[in-house]
Amino acid sequence: MLLSVFWALALSVFATALPVGKFEPKSPAFFLAGDSTTARDGGWGDGFLATLIAPAWGVNIGHSGATTASFVVGGDWANVTSHLKDNADKYDCYVTISFGHNDQKPENGVPFDVYQANLIKFANEVKSLGGTPLLTSSLTRRTFDTDNDHNATDSLHNERLAAIAAAEATNSTVVDLNAASLEYVNAIGKDAAWEYNYGEDKADKTHLNEWGTVVFGRLVADLIIREKPDLGRWITPNETMSHELSHGLPA
Repeated sequence: MLLSVFWALALSVFATALPVGKFEPKSPAFFLAGDSTTARDGGWGDGFLATLIAPAWGVNIGHSGATTASFVVGGDWANVTSHLKDNADKYDCYVTISFGHNDQKPENGVPFDVYQANLIKFANEVKSLGGTPLLTSSLTRRTFDTDNDHNATDSLHNERLAAIAAAEATNSTVVDLNAASLEYVNAIGKDAAWEYNYGEDKADKTHLNEWGTVVFGRLVADLIIREKPDLGRWITPNETMSHELSHGLPA
């Protein structure tokens, strides 16, 4: 009886002596790898990062004009992996991987099978360094058929399938931005989608103006929460915009 009381007291003292927060999960860090549709000044990346709640944080490493090949050759992928190596022990690290707009252009010399293999390599390397890859299919272009203002051209269909296949091959998460953004711009139509176009004349239907960065950054945030609900605590909610996005209303 006395021995039981002793151990009960000892365990109680041990429990109260544990430092507060010792078993709290690590806050997330996001490193964004991609082309100009992710990059600053024209992409969704900064819009997504703006939703993060400190101490969650992130870095936009997107590079305008990048393919999965040039991103490596130019040193951008080394920048991603360096961030992983420096932070994986302190943060729950995620890497969005979003390419395709430039890989699909023949003049850039990246055959489809090489593009597919590069996505798989990226995902595997992120995992090997203690991070979580988020294979993010490409943001849709906002180019519509001349006779239908609610039918944007599905010009990145194969690249979307490549992202999904890479995720399946590496047991990784898909953030299906291509499908979600295509569905959204089709719902709101050509005129409303035009408001997100880049440039003073809004003629650039691939890249995003400042408001488009906010809107599609929100879409990425909502898609990530859908796939990784535990990350919701680190992302500032915007119920109005999320409702508009999910119900096909202009944001």
